[in-house]
Amino acid sequence: MNLPGLYNVLVALLFCPLLLSIINRTKAFFAGRAGQPWLQPYRDIGKLLRKGAVYSRTTSWVFRAGPMVGLAAALAALVLVPLGANGAPLSFSGDLILFAYLLGLMRFFTVIAALDTGSAFEGMGASREVFFSALAEPAFLLGLTALAHAAGTFSLSELTGAGSRVWARPESVLVIAAFFVTFLCENARIPFDDPNTHLELTMIHEVMVLDHGGVDFAYVLYGAALKLWLLGAVLVSVVLPVRSELSWVNIGSGLLGMALLGVLVGIVESTMARSRLLRVPYLLVGASVLSVLAVILGLR
Repeated sequence: MNLPGLYNVLVALLFCPLLLSIINRTKAFFAGRAGQPWLQPYRDIGKLLRKGAVYSRTTSWVFRAGPMVGLAAALAALVLVPLGANGAPLSFSGDLILFAYLLGLMRFFTVIAALDTGSAFEGMGASREVFFSALAEPAFLLGLTALAHAAGTFSLSELTGAGSRVWARPESVLVIAAFFVTFLCENARIPFDDPNTHLELTMIHEVMVLDHGGVDFAYVLYGAALKLWLLGAVLVSVVLPVRSELSWVNIGSGLLGMALLGVLVGIVESTMARSRLLRVPYLLVGASVLSVLAVILGLR
């Protein structure tokens, strides 16, 4: 493990809830409101950690394991993700495949925990989550394949550190566009889902965690914030042009990139409405098409 990579982990653990605050404050600015306090996500998680959890007699160990396994998978994926030009603490050839599988494990336990409640409402959200993920994952994996071919490596840290070799190829623009679409989908953001809604016909991610409370819900919220940071770090590390030998420069530029990504997400959610459920697959298939074109261009 390298020391700069450990800095990435500490920064992510500390600042991942703040990324949500940046998005919410940007949305509040466009709506002409003051917005919630910057530390509100930290306060919400802290308040939930001080509460107990209530479990239905109809649920099993699966329901209790869902939040813990989801958070553990996100923490495991964190050691594989670089920030800017700073490599990850753990790096090896093929770690990008492990990264994708860890996020898939996180989703799997969230889904089966929702199904374990026996609620048709949560089952509806789980069904939509699995359907959208089946369309989003090919775009993400094919995009990583295109970048890996351009960089000549299957390691996330080496891929993002390739810099000029990746940016010199035209398929990178297609991959970045596909990554941004999948980033919004995987984190249940507009136009795929509205994290602020509580309407039965539009909820996807939120409906799957309705029965969680107390410490379990704190794990869910922090895990979701960590997943937002993880996918954002991959996107920022690919886009960011700064490559320095100084760790603090790389970390500073990475944090700036994450802040700009949060502002961009806030702008998107302020200027767009949630898409109709039947139109969402078109966006994800379009992202997959972009990734396929990127792979074809890379193989020419």
